[in-house]
Amino acid sequence: MLVEYDDLDGFGLAELVKAGGVSALELVETAIARIETRNPALNAVVLTLLEQARSAASTVDVSAPFAGVPFLMKDLLSAVEGVPTSHGNRHWAKLAAGGDSEIVKRWKKAGLIILGKTNTPEFGLTPYTESETFGPARNPWDLERTPGGSSGGSGAAVAARIVPLASGGDGGGSIRIPASACGVFGMKPTRGRTPSGPYIGEPWAGFAVEHVLTRSVRDSAALLDYVQGPDVGAPHYLSPSSGSFLDAVRGPPRKLRIAVSSAPMLGGKVEPEVLAAFADATKLLSELGHEIVEVAPQVDAEAFSLSFLTVLAAELRVEMEDAAKAAGVPIRVEDFDASTIGMGLLGQAFSASDLAKALRYLKLAARGVSSFFETHDALMTPVLSRLPPPIGALQPSRHEKTIIRAIGRAKAGWLLRKLGIAERLAADTFAFMPWTPVFNVTGQPAMSVPLFWTDGGLPIGTHFVGRFGDEATLFQLASQLERARPWSDRKPPLCR
Repeated sequence: MLVEYDDLDGFGLAELVKAGGVSALELVETAIARIETRNPALNAVVLTLLEQARSAASTVDVSAPFAGVPFLMKDLLSAVEGVPTSHGNRHWAKLAAGGDSEIVKRWKKAGLIILGKTNTPEFGLTPYTESETFGPARNPWDLERTPGGSSGGSGAAVAARIVPLASGGDGGGSIRIPASACGVFGMKPTRGRTPSGPYIGEPWAGFAVEHVLTRSVRDSAALLDYVQGPDVGAPHYLSPSSGSFLDAVRGPPRKLRIAVSSAPMLGGKVEPEVLAAFADATKLLSELGHEIVEVAPQVDAEAFSLSFLTVLAAELRVEMEDAAKAAGVPIRVEDFDASTIGMGLLGQAFSASDLAKALRYLKLAARGVSSFFETHDALMTPVLSRLPPPIGALQPSRHEKTIIRAIGRAKAGWLLRKLGIAERLAADTFAFMPWTPVFNVTGQPAMSVPLFWTDGGLPIGTHFVGRFGDEATLFQLASQLERARPWSDRKPPLCR
């Protein structure tokens, strides 16, 4: 096995392959060994494609930027031909995809070797990864805590050195949340930067976008260079960046005007350890010569949260209907997690005009937030308001699950709405992640950078948001922070 495997990023491993110092198959076998020894404690990888990976390693193009690098895919959104994309749901887990998604084709052309799929909450709904279909994924820094969600399995796998990078999708923070919880780097690109077709038109009304979680900034930048660009029929078109993102990482940093705020945009309270991490990052930015301004764009937390909830509920209802239809069965409450049922019931209870009003409000609110960046290069906030909570802490209680399922069997979504249970659960969720969803609505690029660890050894990510289409500035800033405060040598206990 390759002894340097845990210490090298994807780019570094590919360089070994290109130089002939190691074969792609050796990398794959090393990654397989990591799955066998480290995944049982994490439950990060829920499906393996080991023979397919070995076969792909024998034909890898050594000129590709990530030639022979082991890779894991989040089990949501993207499809691999002949392999189920479960979405964390028991129906989809039995149904093989008819072909590769466009982004999967591009990942393969980049030289990445897909070893399997990573754990995700059902339909990517929650900021924790605890589906009833696959069970909870666990945080490698503390196995009793969540790695976040919805790309929790990917975050845990990258942090545990199973692979140097893994895919994620971000519809409300689902790349940035696990990146923060697991101490890795996570970039959510601009809406439309990466392809979503041909099997999905526009995920979550355009809120969701796919990319990767990585241990190094350059891996994220280099892969985005390679996969960016629309596919046929894409609803959004972004002009290519004026220069490569990898060049931005390598280039000299420039002085930025950075707004900073720890005030939760969607309500809730920020815990002291998170505030300490925020203060530390603010000090670091100032030491690096950036102009710091204590200000933030404003949103109506209640109106924004309710509108986001309305859109999400509608999307989840359709997800449930599609899953049942694909399986050839009616919608049954026993086939879905309680959180999904509750959100789906709300989606059925909301009217078409409710959905239209919510979308109109969010689009108008997005214009207001985006105008803030006309005079600021970036915004810095925390990613999460608290440390990653224990497994199960954010789930509905047993009593709430019983009520939700009973209402589901009665098909009385209006009652769930009247009781306010789902809205309360949503409010608790937004209080945990009171910044990230705002920038899914605006479509702006945003990233979590692992700059701080608590005295107890838990990572806390710092959140940066850039102008629409300007990932380059964020990558350049992230690279500067990576050099000033390196994190690559930090390893969770099970890697030591």
